[in-house]
Amino acid sequence: MPTPIIATIKPFYQELKPGQKILWCSCGRSKRQPFCDGRSHIGTGLEPVLYQAKQDEEVLLCGCKHSGTAPFCDGTHSNLPGGYVDETEAVAAATLPAVVAPDTQGFARLDGRCYVVSPGFSVADRATDYRLRPLVTPALGAAHQSQFYLELDRGASPVFTADGDVVIWLSHGEGNAIIGGRNFPFSGGCGVHVVAGETFRLEGQNIAAYVSVCPAVETLETVDAIIDGFDESMADRLGLIDKAARSAMGPRYFQILLDDHHGLDNSALFIGHIPMSKAEMHRHLYEEALIILSGEGMIWNENARAKVCAGDVIFFPRKHIHSLQALSPEGMDVVGFIHPGTNPGINYY
Repeated sequence: MPTPIIATIKPFYQELKPGQKILWCSCGRSKRQPFCDGRSHIGTGLEPVLYQAKQDEEVLLCGCKHSGTAPFCDGTHSNLPGGYVDETEAVAAATLPAVVAPDTQGFARLDGRCYVVSPGFSVADRATDYRLRPLVTPALGAAHQSQFYLELDRGASPVFTADGDVVIWLSHGEGNAIIGGRNFPFSGGCGVHVVAGETFRLEGQNIAAYVSVCPAVETLETVDAIIDGFDESMADRLGLIDKAARSAMGPRYFQILLDDHHGLDNSALFIGHIPMSKAEMHRHLYEEALIILSGEGMIWNENARAKVCAGDVIFFPRKHIHSLQALSPEGMDVVGFIHPGTNPGINYY
């Protein structure tokens, strides 16, 4: 197959209207990037790709010309020569925005709707075996997802249900996830998918869990008891860590734990590792709740910084420019839930 040349490493952001047609340059030689100029591909053996929008769409058109999902970016650029660049210490030190301290509720707000939250509980809260705290909700600035932090010392949580997908990251603990009458044993460090409308609860001891819901809700709805009604069409509910399933993203890596292959609707749960470094400023088309599993670091945007450590959650609105810096020599491990979108390896300037 003919080999295209790299026009740009990062993708091109475009807004498309219903019925709008574009002719994407596949050869990398066009003078009208990311579109074909009608002549530069002649003789290359590479033809432009026609795409017609079906609705109002925000898309990232591949600039490296090596994507496997042409004309759209699939993150391949991160693994091409020069495709993943960490910000240099000199650039990072040139402008040091102020460090935002957390408020009395544990929220450090960078600007707009982006924030870091430390989901601790007070001594009074810990008088009971079960605790629940909202971390990401529409009232806190989210548009597409919610997240709640759940702690269970022993016994059983209330029975919950939601009109949308529920994705649980079981950070630690041992027990069972009861979903629609079906029992799923766990021992920390895995994801769980609950289909919209199913009832669920957690049972066990020393459980810490991050419960995500999309579309976004203000609270987790409770019911009196588990209702039999497990969706047999999606029987694979656990997202287990598998080192062989990692995807490289330059010096970083991630593994998808749960996505549309598990029945989710345009969302994904992933686990990843960030070596000691600072990423270049970038944006995503998805909304993200990022859980810090280990290590310490700093989240940056153009006007502020905030410290992050294990247990914290960073909330990123769509299109919010940011950079995550890992400061620990051993790096930082993270778990993220993204929606709308399924590929954490896609970003743009």
